This record gives sequence, C-alpha cells and structure tokens, in this order.
Amino acid sequence: MAVIKLISPIDGSVYAERETHSVDEIETLISNARDLQKDWAERPIEERASLVMRAIDALEDMNDDVVTEIAHMMGRPVRYGGEIGGVRERAAYMAEIAENALQPTEIENSDDFIRCIKREPIGVVLVIAPWNYPYLTAINTIAPALIAGNAVVLKHASQTLLAGERLAMAFAAAGLPKGLFVNVCMSHNDTATMIASKSFDFINFTGSVGAGKSIEHAAAGTFTPIGLELGGKDPGYVRADANLDSAVETLIDGAMFNSGQCCCGIERIYVHESLFDAFVEKAVTIVQGYRLGDPLDHETTLGPMAHNRFADEVRAQIAEAVALGATPLIDSSEFTADKGTDAYLAPQILINVNHKMRVMKDESFGPVVGIMAVASDDEAVDLMNDSPFGLTASIWTEDTDAALAIGKRIETGTVFMNRCDYLDPALCWTGCKETGRGASLSSLGYMSVTRAKSYHLKKHK
Repeated sequence: MAVIKLISPIDGSVYAERETHSVDEIETLISNARDLQKDWAERPIEERASLVMRAIDALEDMNDDVVTEIAHMMGRPVRYGGEIGGVRERAAYMAEIAENALQPTEIENSDDFIRCIKREPIGVVLVIAPWNYPYLTAINTIAPALIAGNAVVLKHASQTLLAGERLAMAFAAAGLPKGLFVNVCMSHNDTATMIASKSFDFINFTGSVGAGKSIEHAAAGTFTPIGLELGGKDPGYVRADANLDSAVETLIDGAMFNSGQCCCGIERIYVHESLFDAFVEKAVTIVQGYRLGDPLDHETTLGPMAHNRFADEVRAQIAEAVALGATPLIDSSEFTADKGTDAYLAPQILINVNHKMRVMKDESFGPVVGIMAVASDDEAVDLMNDSPFGLTASIWTEDTDAALAIGKRIETGTVFMNRCDYLDPALCWTGCKETGRGASLSSLGYMSVTRAKSYHLKKHK
C-alpha cells in the first residue's frame, strides 16, 4: 500500500495522509456495491431522491468544518463560505426532475402492442473528482447516479481527499445502504487496473487532458462509457454595446475567483476597441483591490493556489508572454504573503497579448487573464475559436439576437450572455474539442447513468 499525503498550500505542511486501498480491498467493495445496487434500484425514485437530499442536509450540518478544510486543502478563502449552496441547488434540481426524466417513452399501448423505451440504471458508477471544487464537481454525477438507482464509487483527488470522506459520512448519516456509496483511496496505477478490468459500468472524470487520455487508454477495449470534463480556456467577448461596468466586474471576478482555479473561469477577454481602454482601466482597479493572503483570514480575497507546481506553471506562462511583448499591468510586489510556500501568486492582467503566447492558448488555471482589443464580431469569433478547448463562452451585449448569432458560431459547450462562470443545473453541462465529451446535469444528465431498454410486446388475442 502507498500513502497519499495532502500537502496544504497554506504553509506546505502535511494536512492529512491516508493509506491507499489494495486492489483486493477495492474489488471487494465494488462487488458488495454491485450486490446492493440491485435492491436499491427497486426502490421508488421518490425514495431514492429523498435520501440523497437528506445526505445534502447532513453535509450542510458539517459546513463550518468543511469550509475550513477546503481552505487548508486547496487554499480557497473561508470568507466565501464553501460550496453547500451550489451543491444543494444542483442535487435538488436533479431530484425534482428525476421522475419525469426517467419516465418510459411510450410509443404504443393498444389492444395489439405495448411498445416503449425504459431507462435502467447502468450499475456501478465511478466518479473521479477534482480538487478545485471538490463538492460541486462530485455531486454533478453522484446525485443523478444514486437517484437513478446506481451504486457509486468515488475516488477523490489527493489534494482534497477529505472531501470524499465527508461525502461518505453524509450519505451514511442519511441512511443510504452501507456500501452502496464507496469512497476509496486509489493510486493512479490501481485506478487504471480497475478500469481495465471492467469493474465499472460508467466512468465520470473531471481533470486534465493528460489524465483524461490515460483513463481512455485504460478503458480501451472494455467498451465502458466515459464522461470527461477536461481542460478549458474560456473566453469573454465585450461588444461595443455592452454594459461596461457590469462586464468588467463580472468577467474579472470570473477570471480571478478561487485564484483562477475554476473549470469555467474566464481565461481570456476580447473587448471591442471602442471600450478597450476603459475596460482595462476598470479591470486594473478591481484587481488592485484584492487581498492575497492566508485563506483562514476572513479579510483575504485571494488565497494560495492549490499546489506550488500549479503556481509555477502560471508564472511560466506570464514570464513567456512578457518576453514575447506582453505588458503586465499589476505590480506583483504589492501582493505579499510570507507563508513559506510558493503557492501564493499575485493576480495579473496582461495586455499587448496575442495567440502566439501560451497564456492565450494553453489552460492557465490561475489568477491571470490576457485582454485583447478587437474590431468586430468576426474577429472576436475567430479568436474565441482559436483554441483546442470548448467549455463555455461569455458574450456581453444588449442585443440578444446578436448573442444568439455569435453563440451559434462559437465552438463551445455553453454560451452565456451577460454572465459567466456559472453552472445552471437545468442546462446540460458539456464541452467539445479537448474539453471532453458527455453531459451532466439537466435531464440529459440522467442519460449517462442509465441505459435504454426497448420493450416490444405483442398481445395475442
């Protein structure tokens, strides 16, 4: 067995450590979950949904501890209060729509035939969750999977391994059959082994492109369906008719919140040339008002990034861009945090950027954003599409028709108008290109965790 050590970005100390499960232990847990799933699937949908919501209640009862743990594990300031509001919103919506979403599609019910399509639970679902929003990202699949009648195995990121334990505690407190929801500590190699051995009936992964490729490689030939949410380089586009103040405030928050470590955070901004100077001036003022520091301090608005190596990658992208002619507008010396770790990173705004720079092409996942002036919608669309990723895009305009027309041309999973960095549980959460494949949340979210079965029944007279 190996030991997973969770290094806190606050001070570089070991915040928690856990021994990994052995392959034999994992196989036993999965086998038990598979047996329990059969009885669980026979329970009414309403009962399963109610139990999931009781687990959310139990998780909320732990929220004070959870918020502090998140700060220690990945650096998000305690002033923001954790994730329970969004967790409840998403789980509650999926519970509310479950009955209708899982209803059979009736083709015929006559004296001669019964023809219909039913949805059946897929079996055992593996959720591999990321560290940046450890509860929100996990619940996207956990809630619909359980409500649909599946068993769930959760492997959480080592950076936030306590989140998996908290979720297990919440489901146990809610009365979920013991062993139906399993939180495991698995090494990367053992995870690949279990995937390759066809241990799971659906795999949901949120994380890097490289890790997503590794999961696909492990699953090759097993025919196990996989849902992937991978990298992003989400753009914002500010048209000439935009509400400037609203655009600046929302887009900069979308770029900097959680130290830029958001799946659908804003990573690049294109502003019509008539608004460019004013936008940049207001953006700089906002960022200069941030306070970088200890996330346990309620005055802190920017905590450390989750790990030194993540901060080093952002530093490298900024340095490369500046060497190629970009202009940094934030004096990093004004943001100091002497905590003995390199995870603390000052926010940065770059202008005079272009798409030859990695900061405008590669995922940064940190508190930096490049801002470019554009002359037209066509130029903005070309730049927004000049990316290997496609998760969300944000358009700022007073013209809904224009937003719809532009949105149709953007290669992305979600088009926002006059907002960004938000996940609406009533809408399908999906991406294209190297952002991944599959869908979660909305009624379509139930399609991934169920399979279709057709019934064609001929009545003899």
